Amino acid sequence: MFIHELPEWPRFSWDRELLAEPLAAVRHRQGRLIGHMEALGFHPREEAVLETLTADVLKSSEIEGARLDTEQVRSSLARRLGMEIGALKAADREVEGIVEMTLDATRHFDRPLTAERLSTWHAWLFPTGRSGIREITAGAWRDDSAGPMQVVSGPVGRERVHYLAPPAERLDREMGAFLDWFGADAGMDPVLKAALGHLWFVTIHPFDDGNGRIARAIADMALARSENSPQRFYSMSAQIRLERAAYYGILERTQQGTLNVTPWMEWFVGCLGRAIDGAQGVLGGVLAKARFWERIEGAPLNPRQRLVVSRLLDGFESKLTTSKYARLAKCSQDTALRDILPLVERGVLVRNPEGGRSTSYALARE
Repeated sequence: MFIHELPEWPRFSWDRELLAEPLAAVRHRQGRLIGHMEALGFHPREEAVLETLTADVLKSSEIEGARLDTEQVRSSLARRLGMEIGALKAADREVEGIVEMTLDATRHFDRPLTAERLSTWHAWLFPTGRSGIREITAGAWRDDSAGPMQVVSGPVGRERVHYLAPPAERLDREMGAFLDWFGADAGMDPVLKAALGHLWFVTIHPFDDGNGRIARAIADMALARSENSPQRFYSMSAQIRLERAAYYGILERTQQGTLNVTPWMEWFVGCLGRAIDGAQGVLGGVLAKARFWERIEGAPLNPRQRLVVSRLLDGFESKLTTSKYARLAKCSQDTALRDILPLVERGVLVRNPEGGRSTSYALARE
């Protein structure tokens, strides 16, 4: 039996005394992180938001087994945020859709969550009306015409059913109750509301696909409300991706348990704390970039040079050669070499020990 089949559904409960201390601790860490970020200058703070949102979009999709192009995601976000990051890579409709949803949830966190808004999110996620090779109904509740909504694993004929969602005829009633609760001001801490909202929505599973990504967007909306800020400095989805097995495990146990959801709430609060701790790495990277730009402030860079240096700071994964510079900057190799040599002379780049055909360059660190 699943929790939505229990006669007392959806009267959730949890141990408030048990959660009081971890909740207070995570709220304190939330406040400290936001304080640190607010102390940064405008541009480093903007960069931190871009890094966080890029991770959020990528990792929320990875949790479901979908891999998006990092540069497409970053470019799409930068364009919508009005940020200048050099050459922008064109993004496909799937990337644009999940970016639209993520920004709508977090930057307009104070707007009501409605059935129409959720349907719009779902249509953005599936702009072609397909999930992989499967045709789905985009922007509307599922109708179960292909059978009941199940979460299964294993080979055909030996499938294991992890979860069976409420039947389609219950969806209007179930989603009405959920949206009324989410929109009501019942004095519940917004972090706990994020945890319960995620669980409740994904238990209803109202769409043919994309329910996990939308559940995490709903949680992010509640977390933005908890901070009263559209700026994201940590990624809950990135942390969930690191803990994917534990995430699916606690969801499955909770959905097959009772309506006392203390273990889920405890796990969610703990995961949030670990996400906030992980944001210190993003902060460190942003500060390192800011220091680097300050150090080379006196070195005049043309747009191509600035673009390539930015890519190196973002973690370009292979050694920089003239041919790779030419591809990044969309110029000839002769132009690339003419750009590189002054950067070496000014101490922006250093030549790696290998010479000849293997000549390559790296950023000059302090």
